[in-house]
Amino acid sequence: MDECTLQGAPKELFTPRLRLEHPREAHAAFVMESVNASLGELRYVAWGQVPFTAATAERFCRRNAERVAAGECLIYFAFDRGTGAFVGNLDLHSFEFDVPRCQIGYVADSRQAGRGLMHEAGAALVQLAFDLGVMRIEAWCDARNRRSIALAERLGMKREGLLRAYERDESGALCDQVVLARLHHDIASFYNAFPHPLPD
Repeated sequence: MDECTLQGAPKELFTPRLRLEHPREAHAAFVMESVNASLGELRYVAWGQVPFTAATAERFCRRNAERVAAGECLIYFAFDRGTGAFVGNLDLHSFEFDVPRCQIGYVADSRQAGRGLMHEAGAALVQLAFDLGVMRIEAWCDARNRRSIALAERLGMKREGLLRAYERDESGALCDQVVLARLHHDIASFYNAFPHPLPD
């Protein structure tokens, strides 16, 4: 597994309710509206602290597209297949190809909360990672971010530890990080236990 593996990954993924696609500049308006509508819920997201302008959103989408094209990571924007509404963005990042392992990240549009859509999208990304050969997927969450931790657990991840005073948040305060992980051989037992999407 290497950068070429990521470059060859599907450009689109489909779930029963969602279409996930690689970012491009044409998504800028969706991203700007989502960030600005969700600011109150993005206090743990470094780039979600101030409103997006059209130019900021374009740069954000362009930079994400460049990272995907370089094989640095995999990023997908999720859309409701029925309405076309933007649901959120997800990524697989921090790859260590020798293991191989990676981390998963996700940022939801708060207007779509409560429908189980981010769980559905996250499950698709976990499946993609394992299909590509990843043996271990991690989620690193601010210990105060209960919704993010809960989603990781619904994706079959187990808490492995707490990193105390690991980094500073956007206000400069020291914060703890919860580390969760799921291994490739966990996949069958998880999907037998949870065959249907769970609510956010």
